Amino acid sequence: MQTKKLAVTGAATLCALALVTPPAQAGAAPVTVTVLGTSDIHSNGLNWDYFKDATYADSAGNSVGLAKVSSLVNQIRAERGADHTLLFDSGDTIQGTPLAYYYAKVEPITETGQIHPMAKAMNAIGYDAVTLGNHEFNYGLPLLATWIKQMKAPVLGANAVYEKTGLPAYKPFVIKTMKVEGEKPIKVGVLGLTNPGVAIWDKANVEGKLRFTDLVESAKKWVPVIRGLGADVVVVTAHAGDNGMSSYGGDLPVENASAMVAEQVPGIDAVLFGHAHNDVPQRFVTNKVTGQQVLLTEPGRWGQRLSKLDFQLTKQHGRWVVTGKSSTTINTNTVAEDPKIVQLLRPQHDATVGYVNKVVAKSTQELSAAESPYKDTAILDYIQHVQVETVKQALPDNTLPVLSIAAPFSRTAVFPAGDIRVRDVAGLYVYDNTLLAIKLTGAQIKDYLEYSARYFNQLAPGAPVDVTKLTNAGNTPDYNYDQLSGVSYDIDVSKPVGQRIANLTYDGAPVPADKEFVVAINNYRQSGGGGFPHVTSAPVLYNAQVEIRQALIDYATAKATIDPGDFAVQNWKLTRDGVPVF
Repeated sequence: MQTKKLAVTGAATLCALALVTPPAQAGAAPVTVTVLGTSDIHSNGLNWDYFKDATYADSAGNSVGLAKVSSLVNQIRAERGADHTLLFDSGDTIQGTPLAYYYAKVEPITETGQIHPMAKAMNAIGYDAVTLGNHEFNYGLPLLATWIKQMKAPVLGANAVYEKTGLPAYKPFVIKTMKVEGEKPIKVGVLGLTNPGVAIWDKANVEGKLRFTDLVESAKKWVPVIRGLGADVVVVTAHAGDNGMSSYGGDLPVENASAMVAEQVPGIDAVLFGHAHNDVPQRFVTNKVTGQQVLLTEPGRWGQRLSKLDFQLTKQHGRWVVTGKSSTTINTNTVAEDPKIVQLLRPQHDATVGYVNKVVAKSTQELSAAESPYKDTAILDYIQHVQVETVKQALPDNTLPVLSIAAPFSRTAVFPAGDIRVRDVAGLYVYDNTLLAIKLTGAQIKDYLEYSARYFNQLAPGAPVDVTKLTNAGNTPDYNYDQLSGVSYDIDVSKPVGQRIANLTYDGAPVPADKEFVVAINNYRQSGGGGFPHVTSAPVLYNAQVEIRQALIDYATAKATIDPGDFAVQNWKLTRDGVPVF
């Protein structure tokens, strides 16, 4: 256990603190412990957008990256004293940018022995504990194990257990002991919980090896252990949102269970959570067993925010008791990048920049994804075309029609006229998905399309069309709106959900319910991500673990020219009572 010396501070230094309990025993001065937290860094090391090859910028003026986080951490450590603070992370660290991809696939750390850029930066910043997110499993268990070995901080995941034994596959918790001058030390316990959705989203990497238990039940098991070892403060770092909902069906434990953990498990002082990418400065949840208030905070994503939690501890009956707590999130755009972290990551950053700027083909015209969520666009047809061609080549004896499914992952993706670079393709296909092919019937395809069409808000015939209000019904994200190529169909947005697909045809004729098709699909969708019907139980005809993004790059490289005349087909449209919306 790491020991930090913690000086006693006056109550006047505290910010607005909740949860005041009876006064401390005479003579004992209150002590403030500050916990800093990040989550969903997604391999943003520097304040850089690899897809645009420029400093990160968005409409809200945010910054990204651990170099920015480091400057804030240094600032707060200087204010409070480094011995007053701890630094935790709630997961999704080693995936998400071309920097992560480069050191997983192009120059994999499992082969080169290089230190992963995220390990390099986090070690330099001085994290005290890091929790596993679901995206930690994207590149397989060997790469994850290599990164964990490279990390100086313990990497936690109490509810990731071995399939055969049920024993923890990763360290469940850690207790940090802080010395207090002239007083009993303070012990801060941190329990790490990861997301059960890994079992679906990375089934190919974890099936038969790991399973992921319920967050609430895991916390009920481990929090008493941490308290029993003398922890005065217990923080849960959970890679799970706080709305109690799941993006998947079936028998898996709840995906976004952070507030449930706070409500149902006694003995927790605070939950630093992630996964939902929201900025939650401070939220209190009442524990149903004890009536105590549990503090929750989420620091957004990509290093745009740093959560700061303050705990006031006072001595009662010979032991430290939390008598107040508060939290906030701090915008990292308020500081410059830490030059130490910038210098440390520069060689790996430069290698990634060189890779993403490699020219792979030329485009005969500009292709934009801006309208892809509500119009059939050529740039998404490029994805469909490559997926179909890849499956056809892999299944030379197949006699069934080959269809393809793709979703608009990015509204800002553009293939410029002229040179197409790796970053242009990576900006179109931002996820590390692999390609499969499954068999579906005409009836199943109709069901699938009806489910996908939930994405649109209902719009009466003749009503004004506002594209900003047309999509994302029920908070359905763009990546859960699937479009199908190879068949033609209309989506009647004037109709209620479940009655929207019209004129579904193949080769000019209505699609029979029993007609069979081969469908190219990504692993996230096939494994149940998004809850689409029929796909998880459909026969799998092809699964060579081909990365779709790399297939798009390889196809462009081989052809040397991207010409929409070769692949763009207008096969679907939005209508209202048969009248096209656009």
